[in-house]
Amino acid sequence: MSTQPIIALVDCNNFYVSCERLFRPDLWDKPVAVLSNLDGCLISRSKEVKSLLIPMAIPVFKVAHLVKKHRIHLFSANFPLYGDISSRIMSLLETFSPHTEIYSIDEAFLDLTGSCQQDPVSYGIHIKHTIQRDVGIPVCIGMAPTKTLAKLANYAAKKWDKTGGVLDLSCPQRRERLMRSVSVREVWGIGSRLSQQLAQLGIHTAWDMAQQPVQQMRDKFSVVMARTIMVLNGIPCLELEEIAPDKQQIICSSSFKRALTSIEELSQALAGFCSRAAEKLRMQKSVTSCITVFIQTNPFNPQEPQYQRSAALKLATGTQDTRILISAAKQVVRSIYKPNYRYQKCGIQLRNEN
Repeated sequence: MSTQPIIALVDCNNFYVSCERLFRPDLWDKPVAVLSNLDGCLISRSKEVKSLLIPMAIPVFKVAHLVKKHRIHLFSANFPLYGDISSRIMSLLETFSPHTEIYSIDEAFLDLTGSCQQDPVSYGIHIKHTIQRDVGIPVCIGMAPTKTLAKLANYAAKKWDKTGGVLDLSCPQRRERLMRSVSVREVWGIGSRLSQQLAQLGIHTAWDMAQQPVQQMRDKFSVVMARTIMVLNGIPCLELEEIAPDKQQIICSSSFKRALTSIEELSQALAGFCSRAAEKLRMQKSVTSCITVFIQTNPFNPQEPQYQRSAALKLATGTQDTRILISAAKQVVRSIYKPNYRYQKCGIQLRNEN
């Protein structure tokens, strides 16, 4: 008799906020938000801030009255710190499974097949408590036969306190109960536009989608849709990121509302870009051996002195490590930065190796 797969998704709760709270334990039950370094948008919110219905990525000035009224504690993003804490968590997770896939800076899949068949939830609770004890970051864990179902289980583990932060969907009856109550938009890979198309076909919940004829939905949409239906029914097959073609280069950049004048500001912005780019590398299981950094002033303002420059750095080995990329970006920007200019845009480009 074959052993049913058990895939666990370990996802840190409000990761950037939790990292800041490590150094401010007095804020564990207080409203806290982390802001992007330059445009002042909320990029991480504590449970208390979410309960105020303050949306993600909103500029902080638009909710200044709520910040003052509810005494929300604000922090500027510290991506080098977050990358270091993430590395500690991922190293710890690798002790629980020889097959670990880092999905993002705060998420990882673990193949626990054969490790905890008798009591998956107890094993998940053990993982959760170990991370809390050794690193201090709270996590939720979803467990299921496929990655897509593990994502769905993790969503429920975060949403409903009665799960204790760990939910196992190995049981078909439990899967059905959950999927009947969850919108199809919560299924991994289903965006708002696709969910609208599905709604026109009368598909509103994850359960509705799981009941669709595979071949018919493949013909109407794509092979990705067919595989999504299969994994919702607990049938392991290629996951979404495994079928999507890898990007041969990754570019992260931004134009700023306020011009940057110091190398410290540019370095901080580039650190954020490196963090996002490293996540993309890990998602598509790629590494980079070359990073290019570019900076430029505002070409549409002829009244100001103009300057733009880019430079590349060849890395010693291929990497997807956030810390290495941030260090490299800072090294490059030091070589091209000139003082007394107002920089309006900067970014990085990574060339990938599979």
